[in-house]
Amino acid sequence: MGFASALVIFAHPDDAEFMCGGTVAAWAKEGTEVHFCVITDGSAGSNDPGVSREQMIPVREREQRAAADVLGVAGLTFLGFRDGELDVNLDTRRAVTRVVRGVRPEVIVAPDPSRLWSKRGYINHWDHKQAGTLAMCAIMPDAPSRPQFPELLDEGLEPFEVPNLWLTTDEPDTFVDITKTMDLKLEALHAHESQGVEDADGWVRDRAGELGKIAGCEYAEGFISFDLTED
Repeated sequence: MGFASALVIFAHPDDAEFMCGGTVAAWAKEGTEVHFCVITDGSAGSNDPGVSREQMIPVREREQRAAADVLGVAGLTFLGFRDGELDVNLDTRRAVTRVVRGVRPEVIVAPDPSRLWSKRGYINHWDHKQAGTLAMCAIMPDAPSRPQFPELLDEGLEPFEVPNLWLTTDEPDTFVDITKTMDLKLEALHAHESQGVEDADGWVRDRAGELGKIAGCEYAEGFISFDLTED
């Protein structure tokens, strides 16, 4: 697509790899400067008895950094809000807006906040929906509006209008061929060892293959895309 820069906004370590890992790797290979914004601390990432939230935080961060390196991500920001309890409020909106104004991306990639479930038997996580809403709040009104969060102006962060938004969805209208980066997507997923992601390889390939059939390639990832520069 020829984007110069991209910002992927998501809730938990490993979300970006599932959402768009192949796309990120493909864009990075083409020269796009890709940044990740991880909103939560990933601390609810274990159900094992005796494993505390405090123990999980550095594990999840370390795994996310390793995955980002595999994909060729240029920048990584951890906002550190509590996993499983993410809310859309002034604090979270300000934090995401700070990243958006700092990166000034040509495209934001984020989860679709309207997705509640899928026919595959998946019930969407609360934090995913909030992360998508926070991305959209940044696009309008937070990042482009000078009166919003004037304290960011004191940090030298001028308003910024995001020109493109891509949301991950079950009903995409835009596809990225990830045939050449499918293995990198899986390698990045495998970096999240604490999440037992090795069991996901089969369905991840199957889903990318289904989207590939629609897109006319072996493997693809799909999005709803918005050109926000149109009148």
